[in-house]
Amino acid sequence: MPEIKIDKQDQAILSLVQNDATLSVGEVANRIGISKSACWRRIQRLEHQGVIRDRVTLLSPEHVNLPLTVYISIRTNQHNDHWAEQFKRAVDGIPQVLEVYRMSGELDYLIKAVVPDMPGYDLLYKHLIKADLFDVSASFVMETFKQTTELPLTSI
Repeated sequence: MPEIKIDKQDQAILSLVQNDATLSVGEVANRIGISKSACWRRIQRLEHQGVIRDRVTLLSPEHVNLPLTVYISIRTNQHNDHWAEQFKRAVDGIPQVLEVYRMSGELDYLIKAVVPDMPGYDLLYKHLIKADLFDVSASFVMETFKQTTELPLTSI
Protein backbone atom coordinates (compact mmCIF):
# COMPACT_ATOMS: atom_id res chain seq x y z
CA MET A 1 0.00 0.00 0.00
CA PRO A 2 1.52 3.33 -1.00
CA GLU A 3 2.17 5.83 1.76
CA ILE A 4 -0.46 8.54 1.95
CA LYS A 5 0.68 11.92 3.15
CA ILE A 6 -1.84 13.79 5.26
CA ASP A 7 -0.92 17.31 6.28
CA LYS A 8 -2.56 19.58 8.86
CA GLN A 9 -5.12 20.93 6.35
CA ASP A 10 -6.11 17.40 5.30
CA GLN A 11 -6.37 16.49 8.98
CA ALA A 12 -8.64 19.49 9.60
CA ILE A 13 -10.83 18.53 6.63
CA LEU A 14 -11.07 14.93 7.83
CA SER A 15 -11.94 16.01 11.35
CA LEU A 16 -14.76 18.22 10.10
CA VAL A 17 -16.29 15.82 7.57
CA GLN A 18 -16.17 12.75 9.79
CA ASN A 19 -18.08 14.73 12.40
CA ASP A 20 -20.62 16.11 9.89
CA ALA A 21 -20.65 14.82 6.32
CA THR A 22 -23.40 17.28 5.40
CA LEU A 23 -21.03 20.26 5.52
CA SER A 24 -20.63 21.91 2.13
CA VAL A 25 -17.19 22.22 0.58
CA GLY A 26 -17.47 25.98 1.00
CA GLU A 27 -18.21 25.64 4.70
CA VAL A 28 -15.29 23.25 5.24
CA ALA A 29 -12.98 25.56 3.28
CA ASN A 30 -14.12 28.56 5.28
CA ARG A 31 -13.58 26.81 8.62
CA ILE A 32 -10.01 25.77 7.82
CA GLY A 33 -9.08 28.92 5.91
CA ILE A 34 -8.44 27.71 2.37
CA SER A 35 -10.17 28.35 -0.95
CA LYS A 36 -13.22 26.35 -1.95
CA SER A 37 -11.44 24.90 -5.00
CA ALA A 38 -8.37 23.88 -2.96
CA CYS A 39 -10.64 22.22 -0.41
CA TRP A 40 -12.56 20.39 -3.16
CA ARG A 41 -9.29 19.10 -4.69
CA ARG A 42 -8.11 17.88 -1.29
CA ILE A 43 -11.40 16.08 -0.60
CA GLN A 44 -11.31 14.48 -4.05
CA ARG A 45 -7.71 13.33 -3.49
CA LEU A 46 -8.59 11.89 -0.06
CA GLU A 47 -11.52 10.01 -1.60
CA HIS A 48 -9.40 8.76 -4.51
CA GLN A 49 -6.71 7.54 -2.08
CA GLY A 50 -9.33 5.70 -0.04
CA VAL A 51 -8.81 7.80 3.10
CA ILE A 52 -12.47 8.86 2.84
CA ARG A 53 -14.31 5.57 2.28
CA ASP A 54 -17.95 6.59 2.37
CA ARG A 55 -20.33 9.34 3.35
CA VAL A 56 -23.20 7.95 5.35
CA THR A 57 -26.14 8.85 7.53
CA LEU A 58 -26.15 7.18 10.93
CA LEU A 59 -29.57 6.06 12.12
CA SER A 60 -30.82 5.57 15.65
CA PRO A 61 -31.37 1.79 16.04
CA GLU A 62 -34.20 2.37 18.51
CA HIS A 63 -36.14 4.45 15.98
CA VAL A 64 -35.95 1.73 13.31
CA ASN A 65 -37.01 -1.08 15.70
CA LEU A 66 -33.51 -2.52 16.25
CA PRO A 67 -32.88 -1.57 19.89
CA LEU A 68 -30.97 -4.70 20.94
CA THR A 69 -27.26 -4.87 20.07
CA VAL A 70 -25.60 -8.26 20.39
CA TYR A 71 -21.96 -9.31 20.16
CA ILE A 72 -21.68 -12.90 19.01
CA SER A 73 -18.53 -14.91 19.66
CA ILE A 74 -17.88 -17.72 17.20
CA ARG A 75 -15.48 -20.62 17.42
CA THR A 76 -15.05 -23.10 14.61
CA ASN A 77 -13.07 -26.29 14.29
CA GLN A 78 -12.76 -25.81 10.55
CA HIS A 79 -9.99 -23.51 9.37
CA ASN A 80 -10.09 -23.89 5.62
CA ASP A 81 -11.00 -21.70 2.65
CA HIS A 82 -14.19 -23.60 1.83
CA TRP A 83 -15.61 -23.14 5.33
CA ALA A 84 -14.53 -19.48 5.44
CA GLU A 85 -16.36 -18.79 2.15
CA GLN A 86 -19.48 -20.56 3.43
CA PHE A 87 -19.33 -18.51 6.64
CA LYS A 88 -18.81 -15.27 4.71
CA ARG A 89 -21.84 -16.01 2.52
CA ALA A 90 -23.92 -16.78 5.60
CA VAL A 91 -23.12 -13.51 7.39
CA ASP A 92 -23.34 -11.46 4.16
CA GLY A 93 -26.91 -12.70 3.78
CA ILE A 94 -28.01 -11.48 7.22
CA PRO A 95 -28.81 -7.74 7.13
CA GLN A 96 -28.84 -7.49 10.94
CA VAL A 97 -25.13 -8.35 11.00
CA LEU A 98 -23.26 -5.04 11.00
CA GLU A 99 -19.66 -6.10 11.55
CA VAL A 100 -17.68 -9.35 11.40
CA TYR A 101 -14.07 -9.72 12.52
CA ARG A 102 -11.67 -12.65 12.37
CA MET A 103 -9.94 -12.62 15.74
CA SER A 104 -6.75 -13.81 17.36
CA GLY A 105 -6.83 -15.67 20.65
CA GLU A 106 -9.60 -17.95 21.89
CA LEU A 107 -12.30 -16.62 19.54
CA ASP A 108 -12.25 -17.19 15.82
CA TYR A 109 -14.84 -14.54 14.87
CA LEU A 110 -16.66 -11.70 16.57
CA ILE A 111 -19.94 -10.41 15.13
CA LYS A 112 -21.83 -7.24 15.98
CA ALA A 113 -25.52 -7.39 15.12
CA VAL A 114 -28.73 -5.51 15.87
CA VAL A 115 -32.10 -7.15 16.41
CA PRO A 116 -35.55 -6.02 17.56
CA ASP A 117 -35.76 -8.47 20.48
CA MET A 118 -34.81 -11.97 21.70
CA PRO A 119 -36.99 -13.77 19.12
CA GLY A 120 -35.16 -11.65 16.51
CA TYR A 121 -31.85 -12.86 17.90
CA ASP A 122 -33.09 -16.46 17.84
CA LEU A 123 -33.92 -16.10 14.15
CA LEU A 124 -30.48 -14.61 13.45
CA TYR A 125 -28.88 -17.48 15.42
CA LYS A 126 -30.74 -20.06 13.32
CA HIS A 127 -29.32 -18.46 10.16
CA LEU A 128 -25.80 -18.34 11.60
CA ILE A 129 -25.61 -21.98 12.62
CA LYS A 130 -26.17 -23.01 9.01
CA ALA A 131 -22.46 -22.19 8.61
CA ASP A 132 -21.53 -25.31 10.67
CA LEU A 133 -20.18 -23.56 13.76
CA PHE A 134 -18.47 -25.26 16.69
CA ASP A 135 -19.43 -22.82 19.46
CA VAL A 136 -21.64 -19.72 19.54
CA SER A 137 -21.90 -17.36 22.49
CA ALA A 138 -23.85 -14.10 22.65
CA SER A 139 -23.53 -11.04 24.86
CA PHE A 140 -26.24 -8.39 24.81
CA VAL A 141 -25.56 -4.69 25.26
CA MET A 142 -27.39 -3.45 28.34
CA GLU A 143 -26.12 0.14 28.30
CA THR A 144 -23.91 2.15 25.95
CA PHE A 145 -21.42 4.51 27.57
CA LYS A 146 -19.59 5.61 24.43
CA GLN A 147 -20.22 5.03 20.76
CA THR A 148 -18.60 6.90 17.91
CA THR A 149 -17.67 6.46 14.29
CA GLU A 150 -15.05 9.22 14.45
CA LEU A 151 -11.47 7.97 14.22
CA PRO A 152 -8.91 9.84 16.32
CA LEU A 153 -6.62 11.77 14.02
CA THR A 154 -3.84 12.38 16.53
CA SER A 155 -1.67 9.55 15.10
CA ILE A 156 -1.19 11.05 11.64
